[in-house]
Amino acid sequence: MKIIAVHTLKSKTGITLIELLVVVVIVGILAAIAIPMYSGYMQRARRADAKTALEQVRASQEIWRAEKGCYAQDGVGCSGALAGTAIVKLQTTMGAPATTVGDYTWSFIVLAANSFTAQAAPSTPRQTPDGALTINQDGVKVPADKWAK
Repeated sequence: MKIIAVHTLKSKTGITLIELLVVVVIVGILAAIAIPMYSGYMQRARRADAKTALEQVRASQEIWRAEKGCYAQDGVGCSGALAGTAIVKLQTTMGAPATTVGDYTWSFIVLAANSFTAQAAPSTPRQTPDGALTINQDGVKVPADKWAK
């Protein structure tokens, strides 16, 4: 009678150190690509708040001008308009947004009775590298590349 030797193979359980290192390297590469992209998307999303606010300011100024004959400005009234703070005038009567919107603070300068420039400047450190956005009475938006995205 023959005796058959049965060899039991030890089953492999777990992972090797090399396999673990490969996975860590792959995850690191993906994170190095994804994190800057995510940061860029977040910066553009926060910029959208400023764009919307500036468009609302421009619309408020145009409504004010249509009703009163000039753009709202501090301490000056035109055609029976009340003298006072221009931002308050636009917020209370024309629906302009709050001066701080998200990570931006907006303001405007009336250059003459028929021209103004509104600006939204970053008010938080995370948005500061993005820079300010401006719009004028004609709808000219600067910098154009940041308004396009």
